[in-house]
Amino acid sequence: MQEQLQKLGLTKTETKIYLTLLELKSSLAGTIAKKSQIHRRTVYDILDRLTEKGLIGYITKNNRKYFEITNPSKLKDVITEQQQIINKILPQLQQKFNIQKEQQETLVFKGKEAIKKIFQDQLNHKEILVLAGEGASELLTFFLKHYNKKRINKKIKLKIISNKKYQKLPFTQTKYLKNFNSFTSTNIYGNNVAIILWKSQLAILIKEKEIADSYRNYFNVIWKG
Repeated sequence: MQEQLQKLGLTKTETKIYLTLLELKSSLAGTIAKKSQIHRRTVYDILDRLTEKGLIGYITKNNRKYFEITNPSKLKDVITEQQQIINKILPQLQQKFNIQKEQQETLVFKGKEAIKKIFQDQLNHKEILVLAGEGASELLTFFLKHYNKKRINKKIKLKIISNKKYQKLPFTQTKYLKNFNSFTSTNIYGNNVAIILWKSQLAILIKEKEIADSYRNYFNVIWKG
């Protein structure tokens, strides 16, 4: 029984005094201390805590406090109170957890439709940097037309470094890098880095601010050069 009470949130000493008082019925603090073999001062402190939790009460006789166990069903109130506290703070904890998870998450996308989700996510950011590899236009021919239309309407800036020429579009800058031959694209936006393997139709999305900042710095060095 002692172990089960501790699982409800009572300390080992609280549990011992609670069970001692259950055995003694109505009793003085001194008697409880003697029976439980716990220091009198500690007993007073714990009796106060158990009283605050509603698990015990007291009556006064001849100016002396006689402590008694309240109905054990009060233990249910302890659980209810704990549940209310959890319900109150859980949304805040969940929000912080989700932010932390989002900042440090690595996701794998397989297939054309899955890769489209990465491009759709880019439309929630102000700037997109792309080290473009061969294969994007072939795999996402029609989708990219709609994607660019939405991007331009939202005035999202796009910078592309590639080994081929691109159509001139608003809010788009391109730089030609002759020897940049790759079937892998690297898209940097916000705190995200998406590495896309076009031939395999596979993408790895890394959500980590420090990594995104490192790739962004690398891109800018190439861009300025």
